[in-house]
Amino acid sequence: MQVSVEESGDLERKMTVEIPENQIVERVTERLQALSRTVKVDGFRPGKVPFSVVRQRYGARVREEILSDVLRSSFSEAMTEQDLRPVGEPSIEPGNFEVGKGLSYVATFEVYPTVALQPVEALNLERPACEIAESDVQKMIGTLREQHKTWIEVARSATEDDQVTIDFVGEIGGVPFDGGTASDFELIIGAGRMIDGFESGLAGKVAGEQTELNLKFPDAYQNEDLAGKDVVFKVTVKKVAEPVLPALDDEFFVKFGVQSGGLEAFQTEIRENMERERDRALKRRFNSGVLDRVNEANELPIPQALIQQETMRMQQQAMQTMMQRGGSLDGFDPSKMMGFFEEPAKKRVKLGLLMAEMIKSAGISADPGKVRGTIESMASSYEDSAAVVKWYYEDPQRLHEIEAMCLEDEAVGWIAARATVNEVPISFDDLMNPGQTG
Repeated sequence: MQVSVEESGDLERKMTVEIPENQIVERVTERLQALSRTVKVDGFRPGKVPFSVVRQRYGARVREEILSDVLRSSFSEAMTEQDLRPVGEPSIEPGNFEVGKGLSYVATFEVYPTVALQPVEALNLERPACEIAESDVQKMIGTLREQHKTWIEVARSATEDDQVTIDFVGEIGGVPFDGGTASDFELIIGAGRMIDGFESGLAGKVAGEQTELNLKFPDAYQNEDLAGKDVVFKVTVKKVAEPVLPALDDEFFVKFGVQSGGLEAFQTEIRENMERERDRALKRRFNSGVLDRVNEANELPIPQALIQQETMRMQQQAMQTMMQRGGSLDGFDPSKMMGFFEEPAKKRVKLGLLMAEMIKSAGISADPGKVRGTIESMASSYEDSAAVVKWYYEDPQRLHEIEAMCLEDEAVGWIAARATVNEVPISFDDLMNPGQTG
């Protein structure tokens, strides 16, 4: 077998493979001889069919089979011989397949890049630190009360934060449009659920009042059939209700598992929950920051085949999530989503290659005890924690996901121990709601 390899790009290779005819003939003969011992041909006893007859009847078919086998096996052998690590399936361009000329083909494929990591000692990392203030606790309690508020009907005009119950019909050019009609629709004024002008147009209205809202759909509205169009909503206000926050009493406290101890015990429970959430969020943010710095500090070419595989995987995950949440795939355009995921997929693939090399060179592994501890910690919030632990260990894929999490933690710890780490204070709001606080 003769093999020659040409570099046609950073990672693309073109490999020409030539198999001499005598090797093909030898394997075809072996296969035909084996076949002659079992084949049945009229006029001959089993095992007594002349080889010339077997070759005449089955020679062409056997040669095709042998060529297919040799093509697959020779590619693997050539990869080993040339010390190449191919990514994905090769593109095969056939050359000679004719009898008497052996077998030749050109395989085009990508290879994994050589990863030369920059020293982690040169990295400057930021470790977020967060102290939970008493004001944070009180704000959280206010949020919980807001989530458990009730509504009481009032005989006055509607104002900001009131809930109105309405019937409405939307018309474009005097004709109702699909999805523009509702009855007993509950809407909180100021919540921002409707297009601009709808909610503010109901402020000052009272139960029983009818009104028309002359509005316009945004130019970038998600429904392209309505985008930028003028619309008239004919609205009937049926009820106005104001919010009532629950009292801070035992009835409210028990909803959060506080059976005794009153307000002080409730505040302690809320603070402890916030601290647990803070610790998890600090870990996530630090890990993410470390991985981003590793990503930024190292450059390497990325195989397109891996990017395409990761893009497809992310798209399928998004579709599954959409379906699990009751969404519809009607009108779904996979090509648009592929473009949306391409850059995140590229980043994931690059980081995966970098971290794999780092984990390998540093001899990092996921400690089974830490894996077990992580699973038990995750299971502790369930009533039957033992069943949850068993559920993870019964499925190799689920267990592998936890092992990967622990491996990442170990790698981040290894990097942080060698890099320069500066502590950076962060508020609880900014930590828990990145990009949403001002």
